[in-house]
Amino acid sequence: MISIYALAARLDRFGVGALRFSLVVVLFWIGGLKFANYEADGIVPLVANSPLMEFFYHHSAPEYRQHMNREGELNDDNRRWHETNGTYEFSHGLGCAIILIGCLIALHPFRPQVAAAGSLLLILMSLTTLSFLVTTPEAWVPALGDTAHGFPFLSVGGRLVVKDIIMLGAAIVTMSDSAKAYLQYES
Repeated sequence: MISIYALAARLDRFGVGALRFSLVVVLFWIGGLKFANYEADGIVPLVANSPLMEFFYHHSAPEYRQHMNREGELNDDNRRWHETNGTYEFSHGLGCAIILIGCLIALHPFRPQVAAAGSLLLILMSLTTLSFLVTTPEAWVPALGDTAHGFPFLSVGGRLVVKDIIMLGAAIVTMSDSAKAYLQYES
């Protein structure tokens, strides 16, 4: 039985590498999706209600509710509203930033100090995303008659946001690992 634990203990380097690779894949994928209109439409409640980000949009927070498209739905009037809101431009910029963070983290084998900075940026991004649980009413199940509503009952959007706790932890591990690699290289 001890040998199983000894084997597991030797997987730490492989695990950190797999964690870093997973972050890069997820960041590239999520960043790339920010160029799809349905994804840009979907983040509007998060951005519009955030005191840190609401200034990116041209229309005030409650106004978006009447212009939301469901995933896969095309409503030309709603699409035009999102164009005037700056929804797509913001989402494209955010996508570029997310992909850049993924690129920085991927540089670990060549420039661990750069990868550490990328992980720090991901920590900041994750904290910003987690703040949406406090600022976005749509993060919680609405009171529509069922007794299961409000805190702690996460809506679909809230369940997507809370997963950033994992990204936060992973970014802390990869930042530390990259910083250690850089310090060993400099010694």
